[in-house]
Amino acid sequence: MKTEGRNAVSELLKTDKNIDKILLLKNPQGSLLKIFAEARKKNIRVQFADKSALDRESESGRHQGVIAYAAGYEYASLEELTRNKDGGLIIICDGIEDVHNLGSVIRVAECVGANGVIIPSVRSAGVTEAVIRISAGAANHIKVAKVNSVNRAIDRLKEEGFWIYALEADGENIYNTELSGNIALVIGGEDSGVRRLTREKCDMTLSLPLKGKVNSLNASVALGVAAYEVLRRRCGTKN
Repeated sequence: MKTEGRNAVSELLKTDKNIDKILLLKNPQGSLLKIFAEARKKNIRVQFADKSALDRESESGRHQGVIAYAAGYEYASLEELTRNKDGGLIIICDGIEDVHNLGSVIRVAECVGANGVIIPSVRSAGVTEAVIRISAGAANHIKVAKVNSVNRAIDRLKEEGFWIYALEADGENIYNTELSGNIALVIGGEDSGVRRLTREKCDMTLSLPLKGKVNSLNASVALGVAAYEVLRRRCGTKN
């Protein structure tokens, strides 16, 4: 798998993942020089190239002077996400097919300290180089589990003591809802939202108050607001 861009490669270097080599722009400066130094420290082979060679190798067109070559993305198991259940938070993606949204969701999940992200094996974007780049490298630091059935995963999470909340426009106001214990937030695709059968599996549907003329938020933005509300409550409890 190729990882492109300065932030994404820098974050990849912070992990223990096996990196075969790094293709780096000749005469690196600034952050590229830091990437070179970190790669040398970890004994990773660095190959220098001119911009035209990087352009040819790039799949995104946004390499920013660096491309890392590593093994394919390793998905976690659902069990790995539920091992630490002390104030657990899991994000469930129900049909997010746009790589930009999935990358943003993963970035939010990592920033709030979530246990991990669950995605279905069909009708969903997977963790690709583009998703890693869009997540600003967050996909290298958080567990992502790919499951055959989101609904069966929800059943399993309930058995593990998680409360499951769907995020939709017509639910209960999140600010008037108790958010305690282990929580899983379900976010749907841009057009379809959370599917009906999945929503029926959830303990409750929550919504964010909207005061403007537009009737919905982008999926990753809605998740960000909701996830940080969960984090705010928990930080307040600790204080």
